This record gives sequence, structure tokens and C-alpha cells, in this order.
Amino acid sequence: MFKKLEELEKKYEELNKTLSNPKIIADQSKFQECAKLHSDISKAVLKYKEYKGTIKEIEENSKLFLEEIDKEFKKLISEELEKLKEKKSNFEIELKEIMFPKDPHDRKNCIVEIRAGAGGDEAALFAGDLFRMYSRFTENNGWKTEVMSSSPTGIGGFKEIIFGITGEDVYGKLKHESGVHRVQRVPLTESSGRIHTSTVTVAILPEAEEVELEISANDLKIDRFRSTGPGGQSVNTTDSAIRITHIPTGIVVTCQDEKSQHKNKDKALKILRARLLDLAEREKHEELALKRKNQVGTGDRSERIRTYNFPQNRITDHRIGLNLHNLEEVLEGNLGDLVANLSEKLKTSSEI
Repeated sequence: MFKKLEELEKKYEELNKTLSNPKIIADQSKFQECAKLHSDISKAVLKYKEYKGTIKEIEENSKLFLEEIDKEFKKLISEELEKLKEKKSNFEIELKEIMFPKDPHDRKNCIVEIRAGAGGDEAALFAGDLFRMYSRFTENNGWKTEVMSSSPTGIGGFKEIIFGITGEDVYGKLKHESGVHRVQRVPLTESSGRIHTSTVTVAILPEAEEVELEISANDLKIDRFRSTGPGGQSVNTTDSAIRITHIPTGIVVTCQDEKSQHKNKDKALKILRARLLDLAEREKHEELALKRKNQVGTGDRSERIRTYNFPQNRITDHRIGLNLHNLEEVLEGNLGDLVANLSEKLKTSSEI
């Protein structure tokens, strides 16, 4: 571990020089790549520098302790040495946690795709509830939300809504939300009081950067058309909506929320880039996933991961057997405890 930290420290110093190089500054793509790497290793390097500073203090105090004659002062040095040794041990624990292999995407922003599943209007309404839940959780964390594409229904829900979340360690905290979310409640339209079960799918995709995933213009088919709202009515007088088809994979992305064709195209490309990265990652790990044993859950969006039971005010996460009786609080965006539990329990699974 310490050999790796020495290498990172050397790389960190090299990057400091690189980022002040006028040629690198002029090349924004290269500059962003270097700045990201600098940011990725800075936490480990700065903590390692503190650790080495503590080691140096221990050596100096140990030498002073051997040379000192005054008993009282020697006692003070001894007490200081005990504190420094405890500090050293704490640094070693922290460094192990920092250097432990992690998902390289954890620090990225993410794109969230929520789609109504089984249940018709009730599923669409719950899709709206989940969008509000994640939006409030985003606000609580000081992150930012940007709607990229949406298909609202006339009753206040969504057939589909896609939005981006930007902030610190966003994907790492939300990645386990991918999957089928099931809701059990009495719909507003139900006169007999019968409980209905509906489903909504959630996909959390790490945002892919241009320097990380290049898309050839020859692989894209771009169609422009007039935006439509609920019921099919035209909402723009210009053909500002964009549909992009990635020919090699058949992935289709449509964006029509913005009045500007340029903005819709930018958002559609951002979504496409995230989906292509997700596809590449899933193909890459498909063989490993088949070999997993004794896992708590894969977090795959195709499996039912959670049930929201309104009559019992209960949320059940089926992957870790967790039951919480604060459904209303969670839907208000208080996901902290749930996210922390998932992160801890699914840690082993996500690192395989």
C-alpha cells in the first residue's frame, strides 16, 4: 500500500506541474482529463502527507525522549508520543479505506431514468413520487437536478422522466437504487378501497465524459420533429425535438423538453453517452456476474429491489432484508439511512 502511495504522491506532483503548463491549459480536453486525475488521487496523497508528517514527529520526539534528563519534561514527551502513535494508527486505517478498490464511477455525476411499469395511471403517479423523492434527496445533499426528458401524464405523473444529478460522489451514493420499485396502496381512483400493486423501474447511470467515450457521427441517425405534450398536442411551433439513434446498438434517445434544438441535442447525446457506457460496463462484467455466489443482490434494474407499502407505512428492501417504518419521511427525500445501509451491506457485491 505504501509503495502505491509513494507512486501516487510522485504522480500528484507531476500533475501539479502539468496543470500549470500553458499548452495543457489551452487543450481543454487534456486539461480536464489531468484535472480529474489530480482530483481523484488528491485525497489519498494529502492524507499520506499528513501520515508522513506524523511519522516524522514520532521520530523527533523519540530522539528527544532518549536525550532528555528532566523527568517531568520526559513525561510530557512520553504522553505526546502516545497521542502521536494513536494518530498514526488512525491515519493507517483511513489510508486503507481510501486505497481499498472502489467502483471507478462512484465519484461521477449520474443520469436517472424513471419509467412507469405495471399499473397504468397508478404506476405513472408513483413514478412522479419517486422523481420528487430523488429531487428532494438531491436538494438535501446540496446537489443539482436537471430534467433532460419527460413524458408527463394528464393526472400529474410520468410515463417516463430522465434527469441528471450533479454533485460530489453522486453515482456512488445512488447506484444501488437501480431496479424495480413496487408500490402497494389504494389509488385515488379506487372507490372500493382496494389495495393495488404497481411497479416503476429506476435506472441509475454514471455520466460518461466526452474524453472517456467518443461517439462517431457516422454511427448516429438524427431526426428532428415537433415537440408534443400530454394527449399529443403540439407544444412548439418549430421542429426543436430531437431523436438520436445509435445505429450499431439500436439505442434510441428522444429529447423535447427544451425549446432550443441545440439544447435538446446536447441532452440527448449526454443520455446516449451514459447508456453506451452502461452497456459496455454490463457486457464487461456479464461473465463475472454469472459467477457470483452468496451475493445479497445484484442491483440490476430488472429485479424487484424494494416495496413501498402505504397501509403499513413500511419500506422493504428485498436485497438486504431491511424493513423501515418511515415511508412518508423517505418519500420526502430522507433517504440517508436507507442509502447508508445499502452501501454497507452491498459493498462486497458491488466490488466483485
